[in-house]
Amino acid sequence: MKWLYHFARLIFGAWWVYSGTMPFIDPSWQPMGSTPAAVDFTQALLDSGLMVVVKVAEIAFGILILLNRLMPLSVIAIIPINFVILWWNFVLDEGTIDIVFGTLTILFNAIMVWVWRGYFWPLFTWNGTPDYSAAIVPRKPR
Repeated sequence: MKWLYHFARLIFGAWWVYSGTMPFIDPSWQPMGSTPAAVDFTQALLDSGLMVVVKVAEIAFGILILLNRLMPLSVIAIIPINFVILWWNFVLDEGTIDIVFGTLTILFNAIMVWVWRGYFWPLFTWNGTPDYSAAIVPRKPR
């Protein structure tokens, strides 16, 4: 599992850095899609400026993933962006390449989440106790 994790992490991180960087280098690289819905969706992201935020996040999280740093935060933070990517690939712009990229996105993200799963179980605490102190490092839950 260790080698599979590092393979997925390196491919996924490099893919995100590349995908985030290329539209800044050559704006024509940004895939618009081949269906009217995909083109409209992508154009709305571009027109609203949200695409810049997404691309900067892809670069930042891609670098963190490549460096193997802040991994629990990174793999959770990329899930909303991955959801949009999956929707675009599976619903808005269906095609063989889109399905392959969408499937690899799910697979690589699932591998990284699985390896860091121990950090996520406390997020499912049903009835926790808040820490009202001003301490930077929180107390351990009772």
